[in-house]
Amino acid sequence: MAAYIWKHPLEIPPPSEKDWLKEDEEDFFLQDPDRKRDVLPQPVRMINKLVMLVFENAMEIIERKEMLQEAQKLKVQPAKCIPTAEFQVTGRANCLVVSGKYVFVGLSVGLAAFKVSGCKEVCAWDAVKTEICAVHASDLGNECHVLLAVDEMGLVWLFCFHKESFLLIKILNEVEDISKRSTCVELVLSPGADYAGVLLQDSTEAWLEIYRLPKDSWLKEMEKNPGAAAGLACRERRSSWTSVESPVSANKDDAELSLPVLLLKVKPPKPITGSSFKSPLDALKKVDDGSMLGLGYDHLIKDSQWEQQEAIFRSTYREYLEAEGERESKEDIPRRATFHFLLPSRILQVGPEMKVQPDIPAGISVHWDGSHNLCLYLLNHPLKEKVDSDLKPDVVWPCAAPIACSAVSSCSRYLALACEDATITIWDKHLGYPLSVTAILEERLIRSIHFLRSSAAASDETLCPGTDPACPIVQLLVLCTDSSFYLVKAPRAGKSSITLLADRPEDPNLAVSTVVPVLAFPSAALVFSWDGTVSLMNTATSQIVYCFSTPPSHAVACPWQPVFTVDSVNWCLLLRGDKQQQADVLAESRASHSTIFLFDFSSYPLEEAFPKEPDLPPKSLQNLPWIERCNIFLRDRQQSLLGLKDQLPEYWSRLQAQAAAMDKARQKVKGQKKP
Repeated sequence: MAAYIWKHPLEIPPPSEKDWLKEDEEDFFLQDPDRKRDVLPQPVRMINKLVMLVFENAMEIIERKEMLQEAQKLKVQPAKCIPTAEFQVTGRANCLVVSGKYVFVGLSVGLAAFKVSGCKEVCAWDAVKTEICAVHASDLGNECHVLLAVDEMGLVWLFCFHKESFLLIKILNEVEDISKRSTCVELVLSPGADYAGVLLQDSTEAWLEIYRLPKDSWLKEMEKNPGAAAGLACRERRSSWTSVESPVSANKDDAELSLPVLLLKVKPPKPITGSSFKSPLDALKKVDDGSMLGLGYDHLIKDSQWEQQEAIFRSTYREYLEAEGERESKEDIPRRATFHFLLPSRILQVGPEMKVQPDIPAGISVHWDGSHNLCLYLLNHPLKEKVDSDLKPDVVWPCAAPIACSAVSSCSRYLALACEDATITIWDKHLGYPLSVTAILEERLIRSIHFLRSSAAASDETLCPGTDPACPIVQLLVLCTDSSFYLVKAPRAGKSSITLLADRPEDPNLAVSTVVPVLAFPSAALVFSWDGTVSLMNTATSQIVYCFSTPPSHAVACPWQPVFTVDSVNWCLLLRGDKQQQADVLAESRASHSTIFLFDFSSYPLEEAFPKEPDLPPKSLQNLPWIERCNIFLRDRQQSLLGLKDQLPEYWSRLQAQAAAMDKARQKVKGQKKP
């Protein structure tokens, strides 16, 4: 029997119940009179609703994850590749690099060298127990390698590895006064080890130093004095034992190798201020003095004009500025820069008195954080006793938006720029014009860009500078900050295209930490995820074809910043893995050993997943007569203009329509002037 029951008593409710929901104040029926005592009072009913809401949201998240797992199971799982070899190193491995037949490992206690074949340790440098955080190496030939390493204090160590011995040549940024010490932020070694670039900063400013490495002198000195390697290595170790604070000071006089030469010192652009010119003639005289155009310094705008325009802007958009909470702040000098070494090309015009070689860098490209300009500097300037402290760029490329990142292809022919407005430009440096200009329509920020090896063209690694591949398709891999990445294809003739390879993952553990091209295969890229997954993707099909897995007892170390290197010469991947019980940061920092896993690409059927088209023999422009080189240049220009023929009628019709509209407006004005 149903009973009609009032929800609340008839007396006036207490003030604490005034904010209850209205629907709870209505009458309701109980089908069972025995349940009268089971009804929860307020505010317990409100707490019950909140708990149920949290529970329902949790169930929705669980169901969504289960659906993703079921969809993942239905997908074709990529084949797993197990390591072909492994070796242990003493201490924590922070970085890896392969040069020739050696693997150099930067450790928490120094440097170590291993052979790629056999994975046996051949040499170790642990003189001062210095933790190496980054290392770069290049093979000079004659069993000689040059190494640049950065330690935890930001010091740059220059080594020469000869006959399985480390020779310390110099610490590039060592100073006697520790208060004036600068730290290394970025380090780049040019292909062939002719130059080295070091980005330094102190407490007040940042600057870029370019060094010329006398590698030819090193090779001659090694041949003349074969015993210098062992002798210098022994002296270096003895000096480090006697004086730990200054490991180089004891052996500076004993060093028998030539020292690198500081060639350039590049500072970030200064903020643009008001003009000091009294007339336009003074500005023209400044330009005639050889001052570089494009930086915006030689102008005629006074400080008062800028202050007036700033006041007008703030008074006009005052409400918007207040809503955003904008604060007035002075422009900070940029402290980070991205730079690349460039081989000779048409965009780097050198004088006839300067001799250039096709395989030696002729200049560098530099862009600072927040800057619109790409500055190019020549490296063939004559050496001076004192480096110019106010160096002007030789070429300036202004962009419409600040440059976010850049990349240079392995053959150094193509240069890509990605701006903060998601615009991507690919330049052909040999021909001197942009090959492609595309943009990501979605509002996404670009994190990094990488050139891939195209299956429709000859391999970049087989091309020498100045080659002319037959109608290649330049491919650029673009990684965004939300872990989505795109593929940009730019053919020499035709329109460029942009394809979404992978969208932003819903699971945060599947976020992409690093993307690296694999030049050993066409359209191949390694994708590192936060969950420790290392996948090999075929960008032509957007499919994951293989997955490199560590043994069950180990996991990929620091998946958000993995320690690895890809060797395109020996066709292998070296990856650091840690034991599962060392997953936490504290255990990882205390680990006495690290394991390096080697994945030999030739041991897996990777060539079946990346079919290779027959390569055409490259034609070197440097070895051809001038007539043939001019014919090739004209043919390239003709191919680049093929797409304009279809657009000419549309442009002509627009021009005719605009001329007709102007003529009509002119006739209308004349008619109005007549009485």
